[in-house]
Amino acid sequence: MFLIVVFSVTYFLTIVGNVSIIALVRTHPCLHTPMYFFLCNLSFLEIWYTTACVPKAIGIVLGTSQTISFTVCLLQLFFLLSMGSTECFLLAIMAYDRYLAICHPLRYSSLMNSTFCAQLALASWLCGFLAISVLAALISTVSFCGPKGINHFLCDIDSLIALSCTDTRFVELATFIVSIIVVVISCVITLVSYIHIISTILRIPSSRGRQKAFSTCSAHLTVVTLWYGSTIFLYVKPSKLNSLDLNKTINIFNTVVTPLLNPFIYTLRNKDVKEALAKLMFCQILNG
Repeated sequence: MFLIVVFSVTYFLTIVGNVSIIALVRTHPCLHTPMYFFLCNLSFLEIWYTTACVPKAIGIVLGTSQTISFTVCLLQLFFLLSMGSTECFLLAIMAYDRYLAICHPLRYSSLMNSTFCAQLALASWLCGFLAISVLAALISTVSFCGPKGINHFLCDIDSLIALSCTDTRFVELATFIVSIIVVVISCVITLVSYIHIISTILRIPSSRGRQKAFSTCSAHLTVVTLWYGSTIFLYVKPSKLNSLDLNKTINIFNTVVTPLLNPFIYTLRNKDVKEALAKLMFCQILNG
C-alpha cells in the first residue's frame, strides 16, 4: 500500500506540474522565448515518459495487471527508451541555447529564431525515436523459451535479455553503441556548452551580473545532473554487468522521481517562471 500511494501521488503531481508549466508558458507572453519553448517540449515529454510505465507499475503492485503481452512489452520498451533518448537531445539543445544566450547575447535573437528552435526540437524527437527503432527491431528477433517472469516493473532491455535463450551479444553490443551515441554525445555537447558558459560568467566584472547570468541556467544544470547521473549508470555499460535489482531502483528514480522534480526545479530556481506563476495566482484570486 505504501508503494501504491507513493506511485499514485507522484504520478498525479508529475502530470499537474508539467501541465502547469506548459499552460504557464503558453499564457504569458514574457515566457515566449526559445528557452521556455524547449522547456515546454521537455514537460510534454515527461508527461508521456512517466505515463508509459507508472500506471502499469501501480497495476503490478495492486495485483490487477501483472501480465503483459510481448507486443505491448516491446512497445513500452520502445517508447520509454525513445523518449529517454529524446530527453538527452533536448537537454543538450537547452544547454546550447543557454550557451548562445550568455556567450553571444547580441547575436542570440538572430541565431535562435523561432524557425531554428522548431527545427532543433523536431530533430531531437526524430533522432530520439529513430535511434531506438534499431534496438526495438533487434529485440523483436530474440527468442524466449525459458521462464517468462520479468524481474522488473517495466519492460527493460536488461530484463528481457536475462530471459532470452539465444545468443544476445549482438543485441548487447548494439545497445552499448546506441547508448554511447545518444547519452555520451549529448552529454559532451552539454558539458562543452557549460564550460563556455562558466568561463564567460567568471569574466563578468560585477557579482550581480554573474549571479543573474548563472540564475538563467542553474535550473537546467540541476536537471542535467540528475538525469545524466542515472541514465549513464543504466545504459552506458555492457548489459551483463548490470544488477537487475539495482536497475529497478535507479529506474524508479529515472521514470518516477525525475519527471516530478523537473517542473518544480524550474519553478523554484527560475525567476521568470516564479513571477509568471505569482501573477497567475494573483489573477485567480482577483477573479475568485
